[in-house]
Amino acid sequence: MRSEAAFAHLAGVAPIPASSGRTRRHRLDRAANNALHTIVLVRMRHDPRTRAYVQRRTTQGLSKKEIIRCLKRFVAREVHRALTGTPTEQTTQNDLAPAA
Repeated sequence: MRSEAAFAHLAGVAPIPASSGRTRRHRLDRAANNALHTIVLVRMRHDPRTRAYVQRRTTQGLSKKEIIRCLKRFVAREVHRALTGTPTEQTTQNDLAPAA
């Protein structure tokens, strides 16, 4: 894996355009995406940082589906760091901000 973005693409968090005519869709890798989805759902229920993030993004007008997408990308970043051994500092609330 050459980068965090490449890992996200492999994990099915980076959407693949699969549009046809006026229909705009994205195709995702189901197995990896399912694992990330399960992690996100557990965090949304039990992790105080994630719960605060969800509350903040909800007040900003994002739907639950959009919030889950953002959280999946964050989890993919964490998994990539763990797999590559990239040194990280303590995760803070600001780390839950969407990537630019």
